[in-house]
Amino acid sequence: MRHLKVTGDIGQIVPLEWDMRNDTQIEECVRHSDIVYNLVGRDYETKNFKFPEVHVEGARRIARIAHLCGVSRFVHVSHLNARHDSPSKVYRHKASGEEAVKEAFPGATVARPSWMYGHEDRLLNSVATHPWLFRLNHGDTLVKPVHVLDVAEALHTMMDAESTIGQTFSLPGPKTYSYNDLLQIAELRTLKKLGGLTTPKWAASLASRVWENVWWPTISPDEIVRRFMDDLENEVGTLGFADLNITPDVLDDLAIVYLRRYRSSAYYDQPIESGGHKLRPRSYHVTE
Repeated sequence: MRHLKVTGDIGQIVPLEWDMRNDTQIEECVRHSDIVYNLVGRDYETKNFKFPEVHVEGARRIARIAHLCGVSRFVHVSHLNARHDSPSKVYRHKASGEEAVKEAFPGATVARPSWMYGHEDRLLNSVATHPWLFRLNHGDTLVKPVHVLDVAEALHTMMDAESTIGQTFSLPGPKTYSYNDLLQIAELRTLKKLGGLTTPKWAASLASRVWENVWWPTISPDEIVRRFMDDLENEVGTLGFADLNITPDVLDDLAIVYLRRYRSSAYYDQPIESGGHKLRPRSYHVTE
């Protein structure tokens, strides 16, 4: 929390300790708020917190207490792929969490971003450091990455726009990419060849279960399931960026901002090759 505290003026950002099962602590966090954003979630289960406890019961509790404290607005951040019939437990419980929030806080707004990219993200940074994860499903999985700053702008707009009350917003990026596309983009920006073998689904699932039970869950079994799922289209009846007068950024235009750090110092400042995704040999001088 230290890096967040200094981003605002004195007293603007106040970190508070809280426990999802402690109503008193939740009340302490939300009771003076005009708007509450619920961004609580997790990609893997632990012995203390299972998916239903975090995405459903936890979301319901926060929304209920916010409503009882007289908070005027509540925005719940879910996921673009939240569906009750999803093969992924995360997405199924995300969908149930949306319903729980709407029951506990009438007029709550739901935001459904897709996979977000930005500083310290788990998308572009993972592509550059763990490329084998993006060779699952032969790299054919289709995703719609969205810039985290666009999502932040959307959430900020929801603070005052009365037209967003009770609405659900699907917030995917403007362009669809396969995992192979993301690998090529990363190779072009980092000027490195990102190797790795295509791992069968059964082998990846087995490895994830070992990590989950023996060591820190680098990747959970449910995430393996999600790695084989394409991002869904916007659900009928939901709104989008256009309804908030926001034009989302295209990943191709901003990837260098987040991937340049993975270049060698020998060609750190070289410009990006224009056109195509073919990676030049390292000995070449890259020009616009």
